[in-house]
Amino acid sequence: MTDTSATRPVPSTTPPTDSAGPPAPAATPDTPPAAPPARNPLRRTRTGVTWVGVIVFAAVLVLLLIFILQNTQAVQISYLGASGHVSLVVAMLLAAVAGVLLTAIAGSLRIWQLRRHLRRSTRRGT
Repeated sequence: MTDTSATRPVPSTTPPTDSAGPPAPAATPDTPPAAPPARNPLRRTRTGVTWVGVIVFAAVLVLLLIFILQNTQAVQISYLGASGHVSLVVAMLLAAVAGVLLTAIAGSLRIWQLRRHLRRSTRRGT
């Protein structure tokens, strides 16, 4: 007589697992809780973020200085009846500052509107 038990499939009572990785071990009352992860010595800090900001600011400042030095020719500017001659870089920087101010005003008005709406809705209790 031959033993065929090695060739027969064995029924499994465990559910199939994903092939992405091994299943997590089940927690038992005897096992201690996992220790908190060690602090990463390379974690992000306010000082590190400030340092990166200073470096980016310095790089932008150098690029702006190069832009100013290369665009010194005078151009005629006319605005609402007033006209005059200014350097090209001054005209472009004034236009950029005006654009930033308009964007900041529009954004501030929207923030004010949303905060006012939030205050009103919290007073009503809805």
